[in-house]
Amino acid sequence: MRWTVGIIQGLLAAAYIFFGGMKLTGNRVQAEVFTQNYHFPLAFMYAIGLVELLAAIGLIIGFKMHRVAFYSSGVIALIMAGAMFTHMSLGQGFGVWIIPLALLMMAVFVLIGRRVKKIW
Repeated sequence: MRWTVGIIQGLLAAAYIFFGGMKLTGNRVQAEVFTQNYHFPLAFMYAIGLVELLAAIGLIIGFKMHRVAFYSSGVIALIMAGAMFTHMSLGQGFGVWIIPLALLMMAVFVLIGRRVKKIW
């Protein structure tokens, strides 16, 4: 189980370095999708990109400090829940929101795997 959580944690970190980097560099396609399709301001795209990049860095740090991975995966789960809500509220089909759903499930898996157990 520990290895599986670590592998998924690494995959999430790599994915969110990529996704956050795309948003922070002002990728033309990302900017068009955020402003024209989703009707969000461009500043929101940069904010989400920054949060995604920081969460990815937290996942990397989380290999040594599990509490950081716990919180970082929680942030990613919240972002993906918001992404799924956005896709569904716009009436987009299953093929569009399957990726956020898969990433949400991976983040929840890491969240559960890296939870801090208190000993009473």
